Amino acid sequence: MIRIALTKGRIEEKAVYLLKKSGYDCSELEEKGRKLVFKIKNADIEVVLAKAADVITYIEHGVCDVGIVGEDTIMEHGHWFHEILDLKFGKCKFALAGIKGKNFYEGYTHKVIASKYPNVTKKFFNQKGIDVEIVKIEGSVELAPILKLADAIVDIVETGSTLRENGLEVYEDVAEISTRLIVNTAAIKLKKLEIDELVARISSSIDNN
Repeated sequence: MIRIALTKGRIEEKAVYLLKKSGYDCSELEEKGRKLVFKIKNADIEVVLAKAADVITYIEHGVCDVGIVGEDTIMEHGHWFHEILDLKFGKCKFALAGIKGKNFYEGYTHKVIASKYPNVTKKFFNQKGIDVEIVKIEGSVELAPILKLADAIVDIVETGSTLRENGLEVYEDVAEISTRLIVNTAAIKLKKLEIDELVARISSSIDNN
């Protein structure tokens, strides 16, 4: 049996569609109620619904073989697993943003950056050779520059509408991200045939547009 850890929410909906397109019976997932573990009826596959960070934990500890998770989570948490496929959905980007009209890089003052993704933020500024103070925010990170807690934010941007409605703008793109299929390092050897079949079926169903 292959056990797939699937990220709840927006990724879940599109992943279920992709699995169906690949020929898998996802009827249990479509009528899930409050269940968290589901069977793919026409294959020896079990699907576990989990939060994004937990998907990585389950894969790294070997309790799940395959994971479907956003690249933002992979970039923030690092990984000890194989990243196999770009599933081509959930596309967005990490961006540096702040108060509209300001020049973030102007002057030599100490910069404070607010983010839900401190590791991504640290790596981005380290590559630029800029030392910044990072403040971790769990909720609406857009509030940080508005309340003058931070000079800018690093966050996921899709349409940019939330930024615009709050008087903010993108200063610089940090990284393009999308949804990825990942595999446990042991499972890729011990369940090679089963995983190869799963990957081949999903790969042939990916929308490359």
